[in-house]
Amino acid sequence: MPSTAITPRDGDLLAAVDLGSNSFHIVVAQCVLGQLRVVDRLRETVRMAEGLNALGGLSPSVRDRALASLSRFGQRIANIPARHVRVVATNSVRQLRSPDMFLVPAEAALGHAIDVISGREEARLVYLGVAHEQPPQAGQKRLVIDIGGGSTECIIGRGFEPLERESLQVGCIASTRRFFDGGKLSRKRWNTALTEIGAQMQQFAATYRQLGWDEAIGTSGTHKAIGNICVAMKLSKGSITRDAITQIRDRLLQADHIDAIDLPSLSDERRPIIAGGVLVLEALFSTLAIERLQVSKAALREGVLYDLLGRGGADDPREVSVAALSHRYGVDLAQAQRVNATAMLLFEQVANAWQLRSDDRAMLSRAARLHEIGLAIAHSGYHTHGAYVLANSDIAGFSQQGQRTLAALVRTHRRSIPKSAFEAIPDRLLANARHSAALLRLAVLLHRARGDDVPPSLQLKANDDVLSLRIDKRWLHSHPLLRADLENEPEDMLGLGIQLRVVAG
Repeated sequence: MPSTAITPRDGDLLAAVDLGSNSFHIVVAQCVLGQLRVVDRLRETVRMAEGLNALGGLSPSVRDRALASLSRFGQRIANIPARHVRVVATNSVRQLRSPDMFLVPAEAALGHAIDVISGREEARLVYLGVAHEQPPQAGQKRLVIDIGGGSTECIIGRGFEPLERESLQVGCIASTRRFFDGGKLSRKRWNTALTEIGAQMQQFAATYRQLGWDEAIGTSGTHKAIGNICVAMKLSKGSITRDAITQIRDRLLQADHIDAIDLPSLSDERRPIIAGGVLVLEALFSTLAIERLQVSKAALREGVLYDLLGRGGADDPREVSVAALSHRYGVDLAQAQRVNATAMLLFEQVANAWQLRSDDRAMLSRAARLHEIGLAIAHSGYHTHGAYVLANSDIAGFSQQGQRTLAALVRTHRRSIPKSAFEAIPDRLLANARHSAALLRLAVLLHRARGDDVPPSLQLKANDDVLSLRIDKRWLHSHPLLRADLENEPEDMLGLGIQLRVVAG
């Protein structure tokens, strides 16, 4: 399929927007002689994690604060083409019970679509940002840690590729709120929290220690703040050591309330959440046996920017993931390619009428190549098995919305269509997802016999939600199984809200 890579020209602007649990960030870069040159950065403290309650609701005041920030961000990137902008939301949006209640007005305020990414996808992008900003030595392994407001990501990688990725539900805001309720500090509370967080880290600690690393790097505001404290206390020249963490903790706990914390160089903005950040970092130092951590200026937003450059090209992580899934689940590649080729043929015939975009084409192609992965589990209901795998796996390069759309296409490519099939897909993607599902169904039907022959002069036309399929009469008569399938398909396709008319002529 044709590349949809960004391939920017000299002078083009690209923007990455990171909606974190503590702060919202924008980084804008210009392409200069094939390189990215940062020309602007914006950061606003929003503290989304502060507004979350135990039921997944978001307080009105924090919601309003976030939307106001997004409106300002939207003004900054209003003149940058949508294909040159990517916006990602992390842990706080992942925790929302009804994400669309925030995402719909948020996208309207910003003027761009927002991708909600999983914790492990966040980890991949963080590592990518650090690797590009601080190119690693050949063969060197790195441990990269990002302590955010609501979650913490830990990655071991070599070169530009992550080898292990983990995301924990602990962050500077979430841990401060959870373990120091009311702002009260004490050594007893601290030790209890340290034990609990350390227990969570044990699930991957042995694997990480065995794999090992040559250097450890911390990224995010928490690490920068602690690094600055180390310098101010003359504990290091900017790196964070095990001994430094111990001394910072002891000085922090001289206060009995968060408001009274007295650490040199600590800003008033960072003071309310520093306890949770130091707590998580101490747990990591202890559990992973870290001795020294360098502080990086790179973070998630830089990773998003570099990932944006690769999308649609040979190194698109989504294409790499599709190939890996095909291999892992033993997909019949010849059949997958037959279905894909026909799906692309049908797509081109109706794309203008249905206003389908290059992103829809790419998603349909991926679904066509993966539609049979559920056969590795069982033939009976294999479309359901495949959809479950796609919806619940950690798939590099995909947002949560992207995985759910992919899963819905695979779930609905055969048999009847349940009303719940598209429930998890945002309204802005719904119509195109249903239309793509119709095209995949037809492509699968046309290749049920798993042969290479396709009907000559196959024509498909779309008019609103009516599809007209014209197929050669003689060819159809010589394929009785397909003829029977096409006789039943109009009734099934009504489940997509689409009327199918089959004309033999």
